[in-house]
Amino acid sequence: MLVVVSPGQGAQSPGMLASWLELPVVAETISRASATTGVDLLAHGTTSGADTIRDTAVAQPLLVATALATLRALLDVGADAPLGEAVAGQVDAVAGHSVGELAAAAAAGVLSQDDALRLVTVRGAAMARAAAVTPTGMAAVLGGDPDEVLAALAQHGLVPANVNGGGQVVAAGTLEAVAALVAAPPTRARVVPLQVAGAFHTEHMAPAVAELRAAAASAAVHDPATALLSNADGTVVTSGADALERLVAQVAHPVRWDLCQSTLVERGVTGLLELAPGGVLTGLARRTLPGVETLALKSPADLDAARDLVRRHAGAAPSTDPSSQERTS
Repeated sequence: MLVVVSPGQGAQSPGMLASWLELPVVAETISRASATTGVDLLAHGTTSGADTIRDTAVAQPLLVATALATLRALLDVGADAPLGEAVAGQVDAVAGHSVGELAAAAAAGVLSQDDALRLVTVRGAAMARAAAVTPTGMAAVLGGDPDEVLAALAQHGLVPANVNGGGQVVAAGTLEAVAALVAAPPTRARVVPLQVAGAFHTEHMAPAVAELRAAAASAAVHDPATALLSNADGTVVTSGADALERLVAQVAHPVRWDLCQSTLVERGVTGLLELAPGGVLTGLARRTLPGVETLALKSPADLDAARDLVRRHAGAAPSTDPSSQERTS
């Protein structure tokens, strides 16, 4: 069983699209995405510096467009061809971390590529505005006893905004609370402040949820053609309307990547392929999905190996029994 995953914010790096743009399908997809989003993704993916692409309003459309463009290159799907149909024939499941869920939704056929790009543009800009209201931030907590880590977060008034598995939790809240956690980390844990604009996936993002929900009302939605995992609780979502509502609500609720990985284990995953700019999710998978073959797309040089991974692992269809597709929490 093969799952294709899309990374979230923080995975971007300066010049990450330079080598990819040598492929006509990637260049055309990114050019079209720039027109759809109104963001110069060609420049941001090649010449913009780290501070520029750290901007939430830039990073989010850049990441989703990059994932979708490299997925087209991987599966040899033209820039104007329906993506969901091609993915359904070659991939068993898709998932995305945080904003990567919008790329996954397009890959699953829930949203068109244009609608996914339109929504991620609204999402990024709205989250940037919400983050500007109160000085907030995030920090990765690495290691430590899980219960002690959660207790420390609660003590400081912080939220576990990302529970990623493998001993990694991302705390979010006011800058003052984040600084207090950094100064007094839980036993046997390391706390690393993250260079982000605000406390994503917390109540501080509530204004962004309202903006995104209004924009999502005009999106054309279809039921997934490929198994689509939800960040909310690891569930395999079978309804397009449910998938879209989860994407909207996720902006102000924690990302449970640990539960997505648990679902993959239950469904018998054997291969995991991370779309560009890959690396973060494959790193987590190596720690939490033992025995699963992983590959991250970092440049076109990885495409041959990635296609080989697809050939060898795709095709073991997931169970259609609803009891095996849903997770309760």
